[in-house]
Amino acid sequence: MDLLTDPAVWASFATLVVLEVVLGVDNVIFISIVSNRLPEAERAKARRIGLLGALGLRIVLLASIAWIVSLSQPIVEIAGFGLSWRDIILIAGGLFLIYKAATEIHAEVEGEEHHESGGAVAAGMASVIGQIMLLDLVFSIDSVITAVGVADHLEVMIAAVVLAVAVMMLAAGPIAEFVSRHPSTKMLALAFLVMIGMALVADGFHFHVERGFIYAAMVFGGFVELLNLVRGQRRKKPRLPA
Repeated sequence: MDLLTDPAVWASFATLVVLEVVLGVDNVIFISIVSNRLPEAERAKARRIGLLGALGLRIVLLASIAWIVSLSQPIVEIAGFGLSWRDIILIAGGLFLIYKAATEIHAEVEGEEHHESGGAVAAGMASVIGQIMLLDLVFSIDSVITAVGVADHLEVMIAAVVLAVAVMMLAAGPIAEFVSRHPSTKMLALAFLVMIGMALVADGFHFHVERGFIYAAMVFGGFVELLNLVRGQRRKKPRLPA
C-alpha cells in the first residue's frame, strides 16, 4: 500500500508530530532564554541557525538508526551498573543544563549585563549557537529514539521531525519575546530547566522520571504566573475617581 494512502502511516505521523513538539518544549525554552543574551537584532538569526542545525542533526541521526540503537548498549560496568553512551550523553547534558540555568539565575539576581558590542557580539552569537547545538544533541537522542519507536518508515520520521521543528521555529520567537518582557517568567522557566536537567541526569543513572509530572508542574507554575501577570496589569491601571 502507498504510504500516502495508508491510514496507519498517517496515524503514526500525527502521533509522532505531537510527541516531537511536546519533547521540543524543553528545547524551545532553553533556546528562548539563551538567545535573549544577544542584542535584539541577532536573536532571531541565532534561533533559526540553532533550530536548523537541530533539524539537520536529527535527520542524520534518523538515517543512522542502527547506530542510535547501539548507543543504549552498555560500554562499561561499574559495581554492576551498566553505563552506555546514551547514559553518558544524558548525564553530561543534564549537568550542562543545570549549570546554564544556575548561571542565568545568578546573572538575573546579580543584575549582570548580558549584551555586548563589536567583536564580542560575534563571539556571543557563536557561543549561543554552540550551546543550542549542544543541548540539541541531548534532546535529539530521546527525540530520535521516540521516532524510531513510533514510526516504521524513515520518510514518515523525517517528515514528522521537519514539521515539529517548523512549529518550534514559530513558537521560539514569541516565547523569547514574552520571557524578555517578563523577568519573573524567565526565572520560572529557568527553574523548569533545572528540573529538566535533573530528570536527564536521573535518566542517565536509570532512574526514569516521567516527563508528564514535569510538564504538569510547568503547566501549574505557568498558570500561577499568568494569574500574577494579570494581577500586576490590573494594579497598573489607573483607578477612576469615585
